[in-house]
Amino acid sequence: MPNEFLSPEGDLENHFVTDYWLIDQYVGDTLWTWAAASSGALGNASTTSKSTPVTTFAGGTNWKQVVCGNAYTVAIKTDGTLWIWGSGGSGLLGNAQTTNRSTPVTTFAGGTNWKQVSSGGLHTAAIKTDGTLWTWGIGLNARLGNAQTTSSISTPVTTFAGGTNWRQVSAGSAHTSAIKTDGTLWIWGNGTTGQLGNAQTTDASTPVTTFAGGNDWKQVSAGVRCTTAIKTDGTLWIWGQGSGGALGNAQTINSSTPVTTFAGGNDWDKVSCGNYYTAAIKTDGTLWTWGFSSDGCLGTASSGVTISTPVTTFTGGNDWKHIEAGVFHVAAIKTDGTLWTWGNGVDGKLGNGTTTGNTSTPITTFAGGTNWKQAASGFYHTAAVQSGINAEYPLS
Repeated sequence: MPNEFLSPEGDLENHFVTDYWLIDQYVGDTLWTWAAASSGALGNASTTSKSTPVTTFAGGTNWKQVVCGNAYTVAIKTDGTLWIWGSGGSGLLGNAQTTNRSTPVTTFAGGTNWKQVSSGGLHTAAIKTDGTLWTWGIGLNARLGNAQTTSSISTPVTTFAGGTNWRQVSAGSAHTSAIKTDGTLWIWGNGTTGQLGNAQTTDASTPVTTFAGGNDWKQVSAGVRCTTAIKTDGTLWIWGQGSGGALGNAQTINSSTPVTTFAGGNDWDKVSCGNYYTAAIKTDGTLWTWGFSSDGCLGTASSGVTISTPVTTFTGGNDWKHIEAGVFHVAAIKTDGTLWTWGNGVDGKLGNGTTTGNTSTPITTFAGGTNWKQAASGFYHTAAVQSGINAEYPLS
């Protein structure tokens, strides 16, 4: 699901050394957006959709991470400030307002120590460098984790239990998951399809960690109705809604506890959970997908089919390094810095100059070069950060 980029700071540095550790040391990192813009989600002072990337909004060239919500965008700069724009209804922008913004704003409380952010469809979660975890937006199904089940929050809150040792967070459609520095995995929000992984099918308004799994979780991704996570031993676990083969375990039934019975071994590196489908990269650089191929989002040259075990039959080789599964489309980056998209192309989400056509195999025909480093796929639009210089590492 939207926005699983992990901060290179702290104890995640070793895992992502080949991908992201230079992020804070690049200069001139530009932020590009494209597709639907009716709510100002592109941040370029316009509400006109674009089928190719644009980067005309104010904000400088020191962007570190970007994520996409349903019709809004959130991004962190290398100076630790957090910016947000687009649809402002129900407090989605976290700036104590409910109006749309077509240019970035950073007026809500929070300072200059934001480290990592993730956005579901209608809520956002973010971690600061002090280890605190903050949420805001629509509170239905208890997705904000603040012991409430309905109220929307227009400014960030951090009132739920959990301490100051949060490491990575992933916001799904109506639930949220996060990993602490001690390796424990916590989850809260909507649980009707078992996506909380605690052997229950009820909502939880505060974090729970009662399902089996120990304290060796490395990365987690919350999707629309399921959750996927990788352990430090390289195994990949998944739970929640099984319709369309989304769990990848050759079944189509729900599971309220983690399962890892599908083929794949213990060499999983990164995972991103979308809508009824999942995409993941192994340590050998191969890219695997499974679930329901709505609009070609599995990238297997087919659409409207169910694949209940991982496949890697689409073209692309073994040089994938970053994956972002949106609701109906995917963005991925290779080790050569090229950016690829596939799936639903309505409103120009694929960034290839068209506004209607879907594609079931990866394409990289839009302008942009070979220095992309992070991408985000939302419901209606796409965003990506491009490096401004080619740095040699290590830098100090």
